[in-house]
Amino acid sequence: MAFEMLTIVHIVAFIFSIIELGLSAYATSSFETWWVSPTLNFMVFNSIWSILVLIYVGVIPLVASRIFHKIVSFGLNALTALFWFAGSIALAVRYGAQVSCGLNTVCGSAKAAIAFGFFLWAIFTALAVIDGLGSFRNRGLKGSAHTGV
Repeated sequence: MAFEMLTIVHIVAFIFSIIELGLSAYATSSFETWWVSPTLNFMVFNSIWSILVLIYVGVIPLVASRIFHKIVSFGLNALTALFWFAGSIALAVRYGAQVSCGLNTVCGSAKAAIAFGFFLWAIFTALAVIDGLGSFRNRGLKGSAHTGV
């Protein structure tokens, strides 16, 4: 049951990463070449990074389990959650509620990228917590009783 739920979460994160990549890339490509936002570039990087992390975390355990490590998975998910949090906050500061988009589709896609960025932050934070609990649950308990001192 837990494996099926994690698979669904990985698929949702993959789909959201593709959507975020499209939104961020559209907003980045629509600006003039002299004013490309580094924050939007970072969000494009986050999307590509997330897709690569999801391939390692979601596909590698099924295909090549010898090269999969739970602690590496935890570290990648935690780092990705940190990236999404930083990028989403930076983009929200730049294009937050104080900016009125009107009919500007570039501004609207940047605001949609903020929303999907925070969704992805929540997903990767949850994945990091699940991996962390699974990785560190039985650490240090081999061979001796834990006294709790």
